[in-house]
Amino acid sequence: MKKDRALLIIDVQKAFNDSKWGIRNNPNAETKMKTVLEACRKQNWWIIHIQHISQDRSSVFYKESAGVAFKEIFFPLKEEKVIQKTVNSAFIGTKLEPFLKIKKIKTIAIMGLTTPHCVSTTARMSGNLGYKTYLLSDATAAFGLYDEHEQFIEAETVHRISLATIHDEFATVIDSKSFLQGVLDSNTTN
Repeated sequence: MKKDRALLIIDVQKAFNDSKWGIRNNPNAETKMKTVLEACRKQNWWIIHIQHISQDRSSVFYKESAGVAFKEIFFPLKEEKVIQKTVNSAFIGTKLEPFLKIKKIKTIAIMGLTTPHCVSTTARMSGNLGYKTYLLSDATAAFGLYDEHEQFIEAETVHRISLATIHDEFATVIDSKSFLQGVLDSNTTN
C-alpha cells in the first residue's frame, strides 16, 4: 500500500469548458491526467479531488451552476477524498493539510487546471509545507492571459513560464510518462 502518497487532481471541472477562457495549450491534458489517475489508483495512492466553488452568481464556478461539476471522466470514487476550496490554493481555508497530516502523506503529485493559477499556487504551498511535490507538466494546461500593459501572452508561454518558476524551487516538474516510469514505479516496492 502506498498510503503515504497522494495524487491531487485540481479543478478538473466543467467550468473550464466555457468559451470565456479562450484557447488553451495542451488539449491532451485530460488524457494524460486520466492515465495518471488510473495508475495511481492501481498503486493505492490517496486520490484527492480538489473542487473550486464560488459564491459569486456570475462565476462559471458558482456553487449552483453546471460548471462546478467535475468532468465526467474524473468523477471521484466513493473512497476518494473531495476537498472544496474558494481560493487559488487547495491548502487555504480547507481541510487538505489536516487530512495529509492525519494520513501521514509525505509525497504529493499534482495535476489539473490551470497551470498559472490553482495548480501552481497549490504546488508552491505544498513545497513550502515540506511535502515532496511533483507537478506533472503535461497533465495541466493554461489559457492565454493579458499582462498589466494589455499585451496578450500565448497559452503555451504562460504554461512554460509557470512551470519554470516552480521547478526545483517548490516542486519537481516532470512529464506524466517520466512520473509513471520513474516515480510511481520506483515506489511500488516500498
